[in-house]
Amino acid sequence: MIKLDPGNVLLKPSQRRQLMAWLRRVQRLGQRLGGLVLIISMQRIGRSYEVRAVVADRTGAATFNCRSRRHDWRDSVRELVRRLTRHLHSLNLHQAV
Repeated sequence: MIKLDPGNVLLKPSQRRQLMAWLRRVQRLGQRLGGLVLIISMQRIGRSYEVRAVVADRTGAATFNCRSRRHDWRDSVRELVRRLTRHLHSLNLHQAV
């Protein structure tokens, strides 16, 4: 499950769809782990955008936080998605072994 809290960042519906498209791989990796909850919060601080993600599974074993701060919301979300994908992929590999 993915929950988006845009905070004080105004996103158009097309931008929300783009964000969810970027998160598809993260969602598939989370389904393999089972019961993954992803909470993404966005906030504008001055001229920068800060995006935070809290990830937890139903057992609590895969709980971790990610944070990215960039001048453009797309750059910060892309970096966050890359980090999430990398971390969830390594968790899936450890679970398989």
